Amino acid sequence: MGAAHWFYLSGIVLIVAVMIARKNVVIPALAATFLTAWVFTGDFVTGLESIFNASLTAATELFSIFLIIALVTALLGSLRALGADRRMVEPFRVVMRSGHSAFWVLALVTYVISLFFWPTPAVPLMGAILLPAAIAAGLPPISAGVAIAIAGQGMALSSDYVIQVAPGLSAKAAGVDTGAVADRSMVLSLITGGVALVLGYLMTRSEFQKPDALLLERWEAGESEVAVPAPRRSFIRVLPRRRVLQTAGGGEEPVAVLDPGPGSGGSRTGGGAGGTGGGADEPRDAMARAALAASDGDLPGADCPRRSKAFAAIVPLALIGLVGYLMLGKFTDLVPEVVGGDAAALVGGIASALLLSATIAKDGRNSLERCADHIVDGLVFSMKAMGVVIPIAGFFFIGNADFAGKIMGMEEGKAAPGFLFDIVVRMQDAIPDSQYVVGFGVLIIGMITGLDGSGFSGLPLTGSLAGSLGPASGVDPALLAAIGQMGCIWAGGGVLVAWSSLIAVAGFARVPVLELVRRSFLPVIAGLVVATVAGLIIY
Repeated sequence: MGAAHWFYLSGIVLIVAVMIARKNVVIPALAATFLTAWVFTGDFVTGLESIFNASLTAATELFSIFLIIALVTALLGSLRALGADRRMVEPFRVVMRSGHSAFWVLALVTYVISLFFWPTPAVPLMGAILLPAAIAAGLPPISAGVAIAIAGQGMALSSDYVIQVAPGLSAKAAGVDTGAVADRSMVLSLITGGVALVLGYLMTRSEFQKPDALLLERWEAGESEVAVPAPRRSFIRVLPRRRVLQTAGGGEEPVAVLDPGPGSGGSRTGGGAGGTGGGADEPRDAMARAALAASDGDLPGADCPRRSKAFAAIVPLALIGLVGYLMLGKFTDLVPEVVGGDAAALVGGIASALLLSATIAKDGRNSLERCADHIVDGLVFSMKAMGVVIPIAGFFFIGNADFAGKIMGMEEGKAAPGFLFDIVVRMQDAIPDSQYVVGFGVLIIGMITGLDGSGFSGLPLTGSLAGSLGPASGVDPALLAAIGQMGCIWAGGGVLVAWSSLIAVAGFARVPVLELVRRSFLPVIAGLVVATVAGLIIY
């Protein structure tokens, strides 16, 4: 390893340490990108250029995710203007009566869809239909993000039991049967996901709240958490939506009135704008308040209830129809099979068509301007929420030989360095022959290769290690390949690194992506440890 490799390794350690300290890692990522490129090329100017080129490369690779977030966010904006968003989530309240049931319903549905079609189309479907219902049921957005990420990006993708791209890559490199790797990876993924979901649920359940229509309203307004906590023996009374306060950022938020309880002398507003009366006979049920507001014409779409009801049915039916189409392609020859990026494009196209239809239905002659406004709002939200990931991803892309040459301006045809993989290859020589040391060594190497944000790029390496270390250590090579696959995909597939498809989950849940990584880290690591030990015992 050269000096550039050590600078790159130092950058990884620094970024991980800063993330653990709950600080933003943009500055360390930019500095490490500059130093790595400068030291490798010996050119200060090239080092500066690489900062821009790395971010540009990352933006190019991740833009499809940003765009689909923007389109679905724009669709939700048009549905909110119609008042169809609230009507759309009503049927799901039957199974999502509380945040607790909502957590498990989200996880189950995400897992099933992701198992057949990968998480790419699953996340937008969850964001458009089930996520608003879960929020209204009292599930915090960060808990919803944890459930979706663990079930989809982690548990379903790490086994890839149906499509079997990941087991095929691992098995081919290890020289074993694909079915053997697929079976073992399914068992390991279920153990890892089960442990991670239970721990994620237990770690966030204290933040669950009672079902309330206000929760959905505040989430749609861009607020991740309810700002006014209710003390014991009190309740929050919400004034009609016409009464709003200007936030510090220039937006609007409903006035929340905190009633100290029956018999008290008065009440005060959550925003500090003065008091207003309120008695104990105020309706405490959130849905009752929403119904009263709708009857008074306070809710969006009250002037066009038929169109609002129509789109509340059309949008879920269209997305359910999409799932049906994907299943026909998977299990029959009636239609072409659509997976991966093509499935994401289909979701984006349907979201765009629904956006246009809803905007025309609501605004008529003004729909040309309003549709453009919704799209701009979606793009602004997408970039504002997820744009910080771009320079971080750029640093890890420079460690990948597929992108390093372009980032550092190397001549075409010249071999580009693979800093990340070179480091991993040097580490394999230090792994002893003990079964547990080998098992955890392959797991850790898989997780390190996943730091580039691609859960599949490290599979040939972990598969090769499994094929060579398995016979010498007495461990089944298929099991070792499956363990390495767990490390690669749980890390790079979109749970443990913020510069992967996890940004889509965070975008739809409207939570900071780095915070989502922190919340998922301990549950996932615990799950991987338990699964690795269990696999070594079982097999």
